Amino acid sequence: MKKIGVLVIALIASLVLAACGGASGEETDGETVKVKIGVNGADGAQWPLLKEKAAKEGIEIELVEFADYTLPNNALAQKDIHLNAFQHIAFLGQYVTESGHDIIPIGSTMFAPMGLYAEKISDIAELEEGDKIAIPDDPSNQARALLLLESAGLITLADDFGMFGDPSKIAENKLSLEILPMTAQQTPRVLPDVAASVINNGVAGQAGFSPAEDAIFVEDETDENVHPYVNIIAARAEDKDNETYKRIAELYQEKDIAEAVKEDTNDGSILVELTQEELDKAFENLKK
Repeated sequence: MKKIGVLVIALIASLVLAACGGASGEETDGETVKVKIGVNGADGAQWPLLKEKAAKEGIEIELVEFADYTLPNNALAQKDIHLNAFQHIAFLGQYVTESGHDIIPIGSTMFAPMGLYAEKISDIAELEEGDKIAIPDDPSNQARALLLLESAGLITLADDFGMFGDPSKIAENKLSLEILPMTAQQTPRVLPDVAASVINNGVAGQAGFSPAEDAIFVEDETDENVHPYVNIIAARAEDKDNETYKRIAELYQEKDIAEAVKEDTNDGSILVELTQEELDKAFENLKK
């Protein structure tokens, strides 16, 4: 009888543990590994393709959609999901610095380039002394816009510019360009009144522009300066060597996924493949 009692207790304990199993590790039914990925918008054309590819390798992906940008990282830290894929490296760096949670990038996904647009000129060489250039005024996009202008050879930024530098950090401005920070949504609307305007990808799309076709200068995805703005797949640091998660990141980089992203965003976004070393370098630089 004692043996039967012990067996019953063991059985009950095992059932309780199974019932409590969340996303602290990969869920599995014995053959299929189940992985929950937190996203902001599950309607992208890449997701059905990724699910199909993963399923062929015994990985069942469940997308968990969040309406708020802070929630996917909180859910990952709290082990409610296994991965998330919604943010760029700079956003994650800021979150980790503020929250203290140990979340890291394990793979790159897409990049949505910021561009310089104009109505009055068709080439940056046509810019003249004293011309006005509009840029977004929120800290992240403002700094990114100034880095874009530096890449275009229009200004030089101070060595201590950092990730959130502003126009006061312009070290050289040969054309004495007048930089006009403003709300991001205003940057396309002021085009008739300025020589050029730096417009972020999402706002440009809403205004009917295509970075690939309409910008007179656009961020180069191969430039190390834009690595912080490459979107990523993130995991808890304890899972950095998880082979299933790394495989999902690899599958995301395949050619048909890249084509789906381009078509879905009207060439507004492109896939960028960064090595783990490049991801780590960009991420660590943000936390300094």
